[in-house]
Amino acid sequence: MARKTEQTWIRTAITICCLLLGFAAHAEEELEYKMDMGAGLGGCFYLGDANNSPFGNLSMMGAITARRILNARMAVKANLAIGHIHGTTSGFIPMNAYSLTPEGGIPASVKFSRNVLDLGVQFELNFWGFGTGVGYKGNSRITPYILAGAGITVGMGGGADACGGMNIPVGIGVKYKLKPRVNIGFEWTMRFSTTDKLDATAYGTQLNDPYGVKSAMFKNKDSYSFAMFFITYDMFPKYRKCNN
Repeated sequence: MARKTEQTWIRTAITICCLLLGFAAHAEEELEYKMDMGAGLGGCFYLGDANNSPFGNLSMMGAITARRILNARMAVKANLAIGHIHGTTSGFIPMNAYSLTPEGGIPASVKFSRNVLDLGVQFELNFWGFGTGVGYKGNSRITPYILAGAGITVGMGGGADACGGMNIPVGIGVKYKLKPRVNIGFEWTMRFSTTDKLDATAYGTQLNDPYGVKSAMFKNKDSYSFAMFFITYDMFPKYRKCNN
């Protein structure tokens, strides 16, 4: 009788241990999400005829983002951003690029200040699998990434007419999973536009082809950059197939 009681206790202990191990294994499984949404804040600068220095004339920008998470290494992100750009020629832009004078025309000082609205989509590729680092997949809480995509740029304000064009964004970034559903990071992108009118003023487009250089596609066009810190929140857990 005592032997049967001992065997019963042993079986009960084994059962309890198996249940605890099963719960622990389930707790260690990493939960994946379909997308994240968030916002970013940082700096914006323009590169063109009125500024040729990276991070020169730096102004503020802000963005909201929505990212479709394909897997731990890849994602597609949409953004709606607005930034302020400004610059000045400081008297070295010729008033008439086709003048026959040795100087190419009388130097003119042109100053502008406008906003750019950016709507775009980018493909992101993480260097490492991005996740909590929990479970057998071995994902990392931190990863650098690269991105490229396409978008639409609208220049507005500054007393000039609105203008628009396509843009090609390329950039790099780093993201860190602060909590299982909270991500923070930093991203820097250059956005090459197809318009040369982002630096227009109330007096017209003095900076549109000021040197008489023929433009084509992205050649001799305006570009701008976003450098921002961001925070996002994971949403919509992915369906997990039950193996039982």
